[in-house]
Amino acid sequence: MGSDSDFPVMKKALEVLKQFGVEYEVLLASAHRTPQAVREFTETAVARGITCIIAGAGMAAHLPGVVASYTTLPVIGVPLESGPMKGMDALLSIVQMPSGMPVATVAINGAKNAALLAIQIGAASNHKLAQQYSSYRHNMAVEVERKNQKIQEAVQAI
Repeated sequence: MGSDSDFPVMKKALEVLKQFGVEYEVLLASAHRTPQAVREFTETAVARGITCIIAGAGMAAHLPGVVASYTTLPVIGVPLESGPMKGMDALLSIVQMPSGMPVATVAINGAKNAALLAIQIGAASNHKLAQQYSSYRHNMAVEVERKNQKIQEAVQAI
């Protein structure tokens, strides 16, 4: 993440990764103020066993694109709500990467979905993670069905 003010949103990604037992590293580094730290972290990621990078950024949101420029690993950008445009500037900055330099982009403040996308990426080559993710999706469906049943009961009581 590019700023400590990003942590409350990005923490949601960490919670999901922890839930799935996925190891992670966290770095606070700015594409503009500490570009060498961003470069070093990114260029050494593969050697440390990292398979995907989630980068959150607000306003001009250069961090995900800069990270992508230093690695061939999948990069997931999380546009963060900030400034007068409430995250729309960050969303457009991240989603409009130039051809040949893709950055997957989730919704504004969508750190949870960024983690789930990273898990899906990992699940493509990790059977255990694929099973966990399948169970997660199944449990979501069961929960919706349970809530629907409650709604149907409430409707019948009207």
